[in-house]
Amino acid sequence: MDVDDTYCETPGPIAPTPPAGAAEGPPYAECVLCREPTEYPESTKGATLCPVCAWQEAGRTACSG
Repeated sequence: MDVDDTYCETPGPIAPTPPAGAAEGPPYAECVLCREPTEYPESTKGATLCPVCAWQEAGRTACSG
């Protein structure tokens, strides 16, 4: 039986890419958890999360119930 060892590997860091309509160029706000740049401008109010931390936080919230 062939086993695909890459199936369960944790992916490396993902470089943030701002979506269309995001702030035009730096400076971007820092993620409040990992301090990586987010897709939001620094002027954004509230707790900003990078896409990776936002995904993980959504999973924790969904499973906490």
